[in-house]
Amino acid sequence: MPRYFFHVTHEHKHIDEQGEELPDKDAAWKEATVTAGQMLQGLDGRLAPGREWRMEVTDELQNTLYVLHIHAEKPGDA
Repeated sequence: MPRYFFHVTHEHKHIDEQGEELPDKDAAWKEATVTAGQMLQGLDGRLAPGREWRMEVTDELQNTLYVLHIHAEKPGDA
């Protein structure tokens, strides 16, 4: 089964060195969206305007498959 990696950047870059074995890219996308939701909820208000949160999903060869990108901003600051 292929291995997928979920690298997260928020304040610091966290490289997923272990990854997770999943059946295919669709399963990796689902895992990314579920995990991202949990992680964003866990920030508990610490995603301040002007900050970003990003998850990059890669395959075993570190090819980027998906990117989830959240950018917090105040209206008028864009």
